[in-house]
Amino acid sequence: MTCVACANRIERKLNRIDGVRATVNFATATATVTHPPSLPVTDLVATVVAMGYTAHPPQPDRPVSAGEHTDAALRRRLVIAAALTAPVLAISMVPAWQFAWWQWVVAGLTGPVVGWAGWPFHRAAALNARHGTATMDTLVSLGALVSYLWSVWALLATPAGQPGLTMSLDLLGSHDHALYFEVGAALVTFLLTGRWLEARARSRAGSALRGLAELGARDVTVVASSGQEHRLPVRDLQVGDRFVVRPGEKIATDGVVESGVSAIDAALLTGESVPVEVGPGASVTGATINTGGRLIVRATRVGEDTRLAQIGRLVADAQAGKARVQRLADEVAGIFVPFVLVLALATFAGWLALAPATTAIGVAVAVLIVACPCALGLATPTALLVGTGRGAQLGILIRGAAALESARRIDTVVFDKTGTLTTGRMRVTGVHPADGVRREELLRAAAAVENYAEHPIAQAIVIADGQRNAAGLPTVERFQATPGRGALGMVDGALVVVGNARHLADAGVGVVEPHAVTDTVVHVARDGRLLGWISVNDGLRDTAVPAVTRLRALGLRPVLLTGDTPAAAGAVAEQLGPIEVIAGVSPEAKAATIRELRADGRAVAMIGDGVNDAAALAEADLGITMATGSDIAIEAGDVTLVRADAGTVDLTATVDALTLARATLRTIKVNLFWAFAYNVLMIPLAGLGLVNPMLAAAAMACSSLIVVLNSLRLSHWQPSGRR
Repeated sequence: MTCVACANRIERKLNRIDGVRATVNFATATATVTHPPSLPVTDLVATVVAMGYTAHPPQPDRPVSAGEHTDAALRRRLVIAAALTAPVLAISMVPAWQFAWWQWVVAGLTGPVVGWAGWPFHRAAALNARHGTATMDTLVSLGALVSYLWSVWALLATPAGQPGLTMSLDLLGSHDHALYFEVGAALVTFLLTGRWLEARARSRAGSALRGLAELGARDVTVVASSGQEHRLPVRDLQVGDRFVVRPGEKIATDGVVESGVSAIDAALLTGESVPVEVGPGASVTGATINTGGRLIVRATRVGEDTRLAQIGRLVADAQAGKARVQRLADEVAGIFVPFVLVLALATFAGWLALAPATTAIGVAVAVLIVACPCALGLATPTALLVGTGRGAQLGILIRGAAALESARRIDTVVFDKTGTLTTGRMRVTGVHPADGVRREELLRAAAAVENYAEHPIAQAIVIADGQRNAAGLPTVERFQATPGRGALGMVDGALVVVGNARHLADAGVGVVEPHAVTDTVVHVARDGRLLGWISVNDGLRDTAVPAVTRLRALGLRPVLLTGDTPAAAGAVAEQLGPIEVIAGVSPEAKAATIRELRADGRAVAMIGDGVNDAAALAEADLGITMATGSDIAIEAGDVTLVRADAGTVDLTATVDALTLARATLRTIKVNLFWAFAYNVLMIPLAGLGLVNPMLAAAAMACSSLIVVLNSLRLSHWQPSGRR
């Protein structure tokens, strides 16, 4: 497909089949089709192929996406076209450089540009003509071919082919004996530039799905009934198989723990910032990481039935259901292009009755050239290029036109908590010594033992003590860690126990959990005496409160959506100010919540960082991700925030992303207005014979220059309301 018109044509054709409901997405180059079981998919594919397009059913082992189609061929055409067009323009427009026989050299340079580099436009025009329609590709193809072929005819049949010819700069002069090779070359090169920029924006549309497919483990150690272990590819794993998960390994598939205890880091899929304790009978999810002991797991779901695969399907469905981006230029092409073609033919016929054929051809060519949609083709990609470039300077990566169109309508901003509003890194939030115990004594005893552990909470306690290695801490003997509970060891001849209440109870120390505490609590005891407790949490980003405050000032509704507990979410909400809280939700429920908000008529932006947010990011009207988050989330989003403040992602960039996107969209609209205004003014003048092809080419170049200069204004855009 070359434009949105192609997608609309395929969609209409498929929907004419009895019992078929189809949605064709130009951005992702996919069709989502509901059809009767009696109608095979091969018949649907054959219908699309019969229209002149290519299609194939999705492969069972991997998602299908437009990101798999390289833009290397288009880029190669653009580079070669630009290299050949530069001397054509220079020689044609500067009389002093027009040596003997220059026109023949220019003809030779222009031929490959119009013929080979412009082939995608010619092919699309022919395909559209086959179906009795015309698009912007039709005008591009005709403008380039007519200007080139007419110039070749002038070389062969008029004095224009004689040596010593100098191009006249009398723009209002005769239409006879002029050469317009530079018009065809420039037209193809300009439009290839716009087409390539669009292709780059679409080329990664399916990377999120491929990333999800690659997220899980590749191999698994299966335990046979005899007790022997052997490695297998994960794809060969069957329901009921028992497999080993060693510390640091990914869990191969969804299952139930049969033996062993450990802590599972499920933040990638659930958003929980603290590893979850598991033991016999506990359910585990594929692609999560075993951070502690050795586990034996019995597989309960494999392949397409796993939770990871389900999230992948949610992302795919959300992407396929996104509203298509239909630029104004494509929407009016159905009326504008046929009008221009009819006008050019009418102009030729009218002038043929009043003047020589060469004059009639010149006037008709001027109409075609002046109507060529060069400015229309540049209106969107140049604004996108400058706007996204300015965003990159500000630490905001905007994926493409879909994000810009969506940002204009956003009225609700949904935040993930862990890793988005919070730093995602555990830190000590409070040290609470028992009576008669000094704060430093409590923290020092805990840090000495935790320095030997690998748990994120342990590392946070060591850092809080100011010691990152064992050099400044007492030596620990007989260290022992219990995954999911805590650790203990002999420090200066005393037994120090660090962990949760259950761990201390096993060591004979009774504790009472503190009330109204939303953080994770770590108790510390020495020789059977409770020294106190330490609270640990991942704190808010420094820019979280300013970001939410600025969003409210813009009239947007902030929502906190998290897989964490209601208590932890509530504690964060208290710091942020008025904000709606939805807590304890799964990745599937996150996506469902976004759908509910949209069903209520709200335009939703989702801000997240983990794989657990990927489906919700894709489901939202606008997905905003953190550069510090997972690759899957980044690929599923439309905007990525990379701007840092004090070493962490600056959440105020969220507001700047929305306002910059709106500014870029406004620029695109202004560009399109000027491009159409140029056509409305110049087409009648060309039809009346007041504009020869040279002036038409100059006017076309000026309209393109206006569009580019207007787009360049975005390079000086500054966000308002910054701290």
